Amino acid sequence: MPELTLVEAVRQALEYAMLEDDNVIVFGEDVGINGGVFRATDGLVQRFGSSRVRDTPLSETLIAGMAVGAAVEGMRPVAEIQFMGFLYPAIDQLVNHASRMRTRTRGRLTCPMVLRVPFGGGIHAPEHHSESAEAMLTHIPGLRVVIPSSPARAYGLLLAAIRSPDPVVFLEPKRLYRIEREPVDSGGEALPLDTAFRLNEGDHVSIISWGAMIHECSQAVSLLSEQGVSVDLIDLATLSPLDEETVLESVRKTGRCLIVHEAARTAGFGAEIAARVAEKELLSLLAPIRRVTGYDTVMPLPKLEHQFMPTTEKIVQAALESMEYA
Repeated sequence: MPELTLVEAVRQALEYAMLEDDNVIVFGEDVGINGGVFRATDGLVQRFGSSRVRDTPLSETLIAGMAVGAAVEGMRPVAEIQFMGFLYPAIDQLVNHASRMRTRTRGRLTCPMVLRVPFGGGIHAPEHHSESAEAMLTHIPGLRVVIPSSPARAYGLLLAAIRSPDPVVFLEPKRLYRIEREPVDSGGEALPLDTAFRLNEGDHVSIISWGAMIHECSQAVSLLSEQGVSVDLIDLATLSPLDEETVLESVRKTGRCLIVHEAARTAGFGAEIAARVAEKELLSLLAPIRRVTGYDTVMPLPKLEHQFMPTTEKIVQAALESMEYA
């Protein structure tokens, strides 16, 4: 079983899907000859040809619109937006067409497209290259929002997204692209969508997170264990639709809920999780729901980026403060 980085796992999944189904096509800015800005599509044009791996003009509206049109005509397009900060021109296509195609046509048409979008901070990028606007996407009914946090989950979830009959925005935490390797079974096995993953079993506090922040949360789990605090670590993986029951079951067990994300705090997806826990498991709580998040400001430029990002130390501190409640 090969050991892959997350970006290598994405490429392997794309290659497997294209071998499996001739209707799978890949397009976006620089995805062909250059192999993508992060080299996620490196070598695909040489293997499958320019009819299935296409470079596009610098137009996110065009890329998303092409994906919608190709999908409703029977293709399975996998389009790339280079950075999440460039996604906003494509929102029109996602809101008005991709997400409501099934409803608009009373089930006659679906829109089996995937929009791959590198997102998040931590790589010292310039403005518009470090956005974490996942909460905005979860507010669009009919759109799946999927975020892997490891190479194995990237591989399995991307295959599932490509095989899905409905549109998926697949957000790739670029800070994790090359941060670690792990064994990945690249035999075409998909992982379930709409399902959260329990990464660590614990009884004292539930930590709920997704994407790149799983890295810091995993480090916090180890540090908290040394202090006698056992953590139930949940990786949401699919934000919309949310696997609510796994979250609620975890909180019922631990009585404490800590939500971690790097996106801005106000109206971040953590607020939705907190609301559902408060609505349905208030009497299970032993401590107030806590959030460790980014700030309500634009992601700073590189010199201040580390001040914005949630850290392992902040996560540990918040968990220990929750433990102070009886």
